[in-house]
Amino acid sequence: MSESPAERPDASPHLGLPYLLPAQAQKHVTHNEALRLLDVLVQLAVEDRNRTAPPADPAPGQRHLVAAGATGAWSGHDGEIAVWEDGAWSFITPRPGWRVHVLAEARLIQRLASGWDDGSASPLAAASLGINATADTTNRLAVSSPAVLFTHAGAGHQVKVNKAAASDTASLLFQTGWSGRAEMGTAGSDDFAIKVSADGSSWATALSIAGSTGAVALASGVTIGGQLAFHRGNLLGSVSQSGGVPTGAVIERGSNSNGDYVRYADGTQICWQRIVTTEGLTDNPHTNLWVSPADITWTFPAAFSVPPAVTITGTRSDRYGGCFLRGAATTTSQAYRNWATVMTSAGVNLPHSRMAIGRWF
Repeated sequence: MSESPAERPDASPHLGLPYLLPAQAQKHVTHNEALRLLDVLVQLAVEDRNRTAPPADPAPGQRHLVAAGATGAWSGHDGEIAVWEDGAWSFITPRPGWRVHVLAEARLIQRLASGWDDGSASPLAAASLGINATADTTNRLAVSSPAVLFTHAGAGHQVKVNKAAASDTASLLFQTGWSGRAEMGTAGSDDFAIKVSADGSSWATALSIAGSTGAVALASGVTIGGQLAFHRGNLLGSVSQSGGVPTGAVIERGSNSNGDYVRYADGTQICWQRIVTTEGLTDNPHTNLWVSPADITWTFPAAFSVPPAVTITGTRSDRYGGCFLRGAATTTSQAYRNWATVMTSAGVNLPHSRMAIGRWF
């Protein structure tokens, strides 16, 4: 028997509970029928909702939601609630708005005009949502759990963070004790950046990528595998070392009134200068041999850590001449004199080049 509250004027409009009529005999029958319906419909729960045929050995009071295409004793009762009582199946036609708990699925479903709905096909809209946490006006979605999983639905998967304008922020912020420690994204512009902080207020940009060109900029002092990484920005600069290990740039170049120098990160240093001495050559007791009247001292443009190897060469092509060192070099200078032959007169200066090679540490 299928009962529909809307079709019974002698029953309550929602649950179809039968009314006692005036001068009705055996009122207990009508009353008991109302109690039976209340027992079926109040705290409504069914065993399952995917059966098209009744179970072989149902228990008294067992309820099922009849699936589409029902057969046998359930034929013609698709979508209705089947109840096994007194050795027979009775059926109740649900009304829109009724809710049923499906025990096999631990799921609550509701009756719509179009049929039963479990909400799986309907989008969930909420002003805020807290999962084991309290959402607020800023953090409208708050989740407290050991992990959060976003997975594919058969192909790829994207996580999108959108902002209204370039001057706004779209980023992932990593915190310790609610204080920022690292951030990656586009903050204040459309350039992508990775930043870190020790206190949540002062930030250092470790890497940035220009949004217009894709050019990558790294912070100074970048290390790879614990070793300093070199790039165009720090290849040239001031060299330095600690315990014999380079800590600065790869190449250092400089110059002053004493000449030019270059230093390398491995400790090599080269100093050089092309010069014309102002000391005029004077005659010597030997015929046609002219020498500087006094020692010439070259102060190196950069000091060495140990005395370097020094070479000084005369470069004037119209006379035979050269230079000879006067004693050993120090870490800061070298003394020498010029000489020449086939000179027509005294006081002629000699162009020459001087070079020193050694170590700066």
